[in-house]
Amino acid sequence: MTRTSGTAVLRARGVVKSYGPTPALRGIDLDLAERELLAVTGPSGSGKSTLLHCLAGILRPDAGEITYADRALGGCSEAERSRLRRTEFGVLFQFGQLVPELTAAENAALPLLLSGSSRKEARTAALDWLGRLGVADVADVRPAQMSGGQQQLCAAARALVTGPRVLFADEPTGALDQLAGEKLLGHLVRAARDQGTSVVLVTHAPGVAAYADRELALYDGATDATGLGAGQRIGAPR
Repeated sequence: MTRTSGTAVLRARGVVKSYGPTPALRGIDLDLAERELLAVTGPSGSGKSTLLHCLAGILRPDAGEITYADRALGGCSEAERSRLRRTEFGVLFQFGQLVPELTAAENAALPLLLSGSSRKEARTAALDWLGRLGVADVADVRPAQMSGGQQQLCAAARALVTGPRVLFADEPTGALDQLAGEKLLGHLVRAARDQGTSVVLVTHAPGVAAYADRELALYDGATDATGLGAGQRIGAPR
């Protein structure tokens, strides 16, 4: 199990989000500790991805407050929140969302290049992560020529390449076979343990959630106050 310090790096208080008349989040409270891997679970449509996008500063909540390192994200400009996602946040989307015109290595290197790293340094780091995740052979291939699993692993390399302080992963194993999924989850656990990265992992799969230190269950946009949603800690496979 990842050892956490108890210090919250990310907090949410009373977070509300609706899409027109349809409520997606109904007053969510959440604390994410340093080095913690938190699984956000629940059925389809329960608000899991919406919560992740609000925590990462991609969406603005309608009400409530999200703070990162004691800084209110609601007071940050779009440019400031984008900068956070290039430098201190990593985001792994459910369907990868690679830039189609770029190769796998160029996609993985993109956050470093946008943050001012040299092309050589960025490519070296990108190739390292592609190798760790088992997709070095597609380094110079564009997404259209990759399988869905290869695309997702390249997207994971892009999310991890900066050594983010917080990593947001939305159903990261959905496009992967069991072996590749277990390998990716192992890297997320090691990032939390060795790099000090806090991880928010959205999943509907109990086997994936079992890798987390703690599980937060959502149902119809609210936390489930029974069972694991109340904050029960669960072990991570070693």
